[in-house]
Amino acid sequence: MNQPLAYVHSDAKIAKNVVIEPFTTIHKNVVIGEGTWIGSNVTIMEGARIGKNCNIFPGAVISAVPQDLKYNGEKTTAEIGDNTTIRECVTINRGTSSRRKTSIGANCLIMAYSHIAHDCIVGDHCIFSNNSTLAGHITVGKHVILAGMTAVHQFCSIGDHAFVAGGSLVRKDIPPFVKAAREPLSYAGINSVGLRRRGFDTEKIKEIQNIYRILYQKNYNNTQATQIIEAEMEASPERDDILLFIRQSQRGIMKGYLQN
Repeated sequence: MNQPLAYVHSDAKIAKNVVIEPFTTIHKNVVIGEGTWIGSNVTIMEGARIGKNCNIFPGAVISAVPQDLKYNGEKTTAEIGDNTTIRECVTINRGTSSRRKTSIGANCLIMAYSHIAHDCIVGDHCIFSNNSTLAGHITVGKHVILAGMTAVHQFCSIGDHAFVAGGSLVRKDIPPFVKAAREPLSYAGINSVGLRRRGFDTEKIKEIQNIYRILYQKNYNNTQATQIIEAEMEASPERDDILLFIRQSQRGIMKGYLQN
């Protein structure tokens, strides 16, 4: 249902049962899935790909050109998965030639005034609280929570099931399953509350705790710690995810509290 006071480009592909409120502008080369609601005063620009049953609140700007001087007009996209909610005044820029897209997963909640820059990849079931800011080329896993006013440096990675405390400045990679807090940002234990909510049992949580004790509390360097974890801890998807994340880290992982 398009309100007469909304502008929808004739080339935009709008599915059935999409509601577009007054004073919204939808540019060409836009795709919007069934059941999505677009609030008033939203701007959806070229290259947007919005899934089914999304909610986009007033003032949001989706798929604006990247704030990157290297961007040269290449055709790229900004993609939003099914059942994701974008709250007021969120800005999501489309990709550059680096990754060709910016991508937000399904079932995410991106709260008011958050910014997601070019070439960011965000997994499913993430929650970004108000004023969270992602610079370019950031990778965020699934079930990640950023508390309010978190700012993430370009090219950082955040692992699955991580929790980042409010007001944090993220300059290093954050491994999976952990809490990140304090200043400078450092390991603050594993995200046991979040893991329990998502069905991890006591034994699995204890296994993850033991892995991070070796990494952060035994005075080993990262190379020594990963070797010990691999040798002494029984193989599991969680153990292997942690080891792979550490070994692939480009910026280095955040330190333990006592190491800062």
